[in-house]
Amino acid sequence: MRTVSYLIIGILFGITMFKSEAASWFRIYEMFKFESFHMYGIIGSALVLGIIVVQAIKLLPIKSFYGEKINFSPKAKSFSRYMFGGIIFGLGWALAGACPGPMFTLVGAGFAPILVVIVSSILGTFLYGLLRNKLPH
Repeated sequence: MRTVSYLIIGILFGITMFKSEAASWFRIYEMFKFESFHMYGIIGSALVLGIIVVQAIKLLPIKSFYGEKINFSPKAKSFSRYMFGGIIFGLGWALAGACPGPMFTLVGAGFAPILVVIVSSILGTFLYGLLRNKLPH
């Protein structure tokens, strides 16, 4: 039953991404050129919603799909680590025209060339896993 729940959530997420034009290369291009507020509005509203949901999870006895308590562990604070990671993520987003969520939405909408980006993302993640212990912390 949980798999069906995940599938339904994924389908709804994909429809939302497509209908809001968050998967549109043109909208992403507009955002990086600071020509439109559209994508910033979507990202900002997702950020506000995320803050509300996380606070609700912390304050209320909300459990995961598995019935377990949801715990949040603090992250290590390293400005340079997050700065360089953000720059790499942003460059990849700008070059590909899509961040990870919309990539799968674009496949579902029939844009086959995005498969090259997905395969490259998976390869990059695999290479990071191999090199992770050798990278500076």
